[in-house]
Amino acid sequence: MADVILPCLNEAEALPWVLTRMPDGFRPIVVDNASTDGSAEIARDHGAVVVEAPQRGFGAACHTGLLAASADVVCFMDADASLDPGELPRVAAALGSCEQGSGLVLGRRRPSGRGAWPVHARFGNTVLARSLNRRAGTVLNDLGPMRAARRAGLLALALSDRRFGYPLEMVLKAAAAGWTITEVEVTYRPRQGRSKVTGTVGGTVRAVRDMRRVLAEVAR
Repeated sequence: MADVILPCLNEAEALPWVLTRMPDGFRPIVVDNASTDGSAEIARDHGAVVVEAPQRGFGAACHTGLLAASADVVCFMDADASLDPGELPRVAAALGSCEQGSGLVLGRRRPSGRGAWPVHARFGNTVLARSLNRRAGTVLNDLGPMRAARRAGLLALALSDRRFGYPLEMVLKAAAAGWTITEVEVTYRPRQGRSKVTGTVGGTVRAVRDMRRVLAEVAR
């Protein structure tokens, strides 16, 4: 069994699709980050565990979910229907080739459908991935939001960012700890509902700014 952490801020439109496609053996934990559209109630109605993360921030929601998880393997994915939960078993299975407690698998996004991955967001991701590869010695193409790792190992990394830098900090600290970091290709669809990050230039700029800050802090 694996726990699936779904950070959530106003994803009422997307949650039914996401939660009804959750594979057997994968328990969804929806982390409500002060939604105002009834997302928490919808998640409960669809059988998800719901935990509250009153501190606003993507990293705050992700880490709250990690602390609430209990399975050996934890997965992360966006709750906006841009990623198909049906692909989680392939991502989690790739951990099998990693040494116990020291593996991280990222879903490398393959856009499917018009508007799935806007040019500005793809460019920002490429720049960050190249910076990460130079500093951490990784060979990654994408800082994919669908990922899998072992819970105990992630807790030992002592991740501290509570904004958009959290996913990058995870990769940086995993690389510094000598983890095996691999990519598995996953489909990336147009999201449902209003985009807060990749669908807007402003959101992308904020995310890139947070990640560049994390790159600088970890480098020091």
